[in-house]
Amino acid sequence: MAFDGKTATIGITDFAVRQLTDLVNIDLPKVGKTIQVGQTLGEVESVKAVSDLYAPVSGQITAVNEQLANDLGVLSDDPFGKGWMIKVTVSDPSSLAQLLDRKAYEAHCAEEENHA
Repeated sequence: MAFDGKTATIGITDFAVRQLTDLVNIDLPKVGKTIQVGQTLGEVESVKAVSDLYAPVSGQITAVNEQLANDLGVLSDDPFGKGWMIKVTVSDPSSLAQLLDRKAYEAHCAEEENHA
């Protein structure tokens, strides 16, 4: 997730894509929907399973990456760029302090891979 002080750009990481493998479908919410932290906001389907996508922040969805439906490969190729999923106007920016930063997330992922 990226945050510019008002808007969060949300997607899934390359670690998540590797875990899911072979993505076949994505279902994202509509622009204008209000979401709450922890709420299911959509799902991504792979040949292995259907996985829920959970909101890391609360706010109103202002944009949805409609291109993903036609090219799920961008989630693998550029998850932190063109592979964004939704943009949200964050209702409480102070809530972002509870999220892991990239370094802490990467350490968590390495730990998960070591236990797999």
